[in-house]
Amino acid sequence: MRREPKAAETALWRLLRDRQLEGLKFRRHVTLGGYIVDFLCLRHRVTVEADGPPHEENEAYDAQRDAWLRGQGFRVLRFANAVIAARPNDVLDSILKAARPAAQSAVDPSSAGFADTFSRKGRRGT
Repeated sequence: MRREPKAAETALWRLLRDRQLEGLKFRRHVTLGGYIVDFLCLRHRVTVEADGPPHEENEAYDAQRDAWLRGQGFRVLRFANAVIAARPNDVLDSILKAARPAAQSAVDPSSAGFADTFSRKGRRGT
């Protein structure tokens, strides 16, 4: 685990912590099967990753890790740091879509549909 989180990860944590996103409980830097995920909503089995340069250099490792997590029933969402910084509401909408039970079977975590909009209820500062 990194000693100092990147700015995008810190910004995303500010939006996810304390059940601010429609009451969803997220934990940060959780170990699952020997892997560390940036953010985890265990109830809905959603992991969220803030991807920057270290991930670009380790694509094979990330693919193996993501395959293991998906095999355990987790949905893996990855967002580039630049997207988190420039479009945080789109990122949050994608996370909500992945966590909603009605949308579980229709969500493609790799595409993270930014076109959908959701209620901002429960979000602070939006």
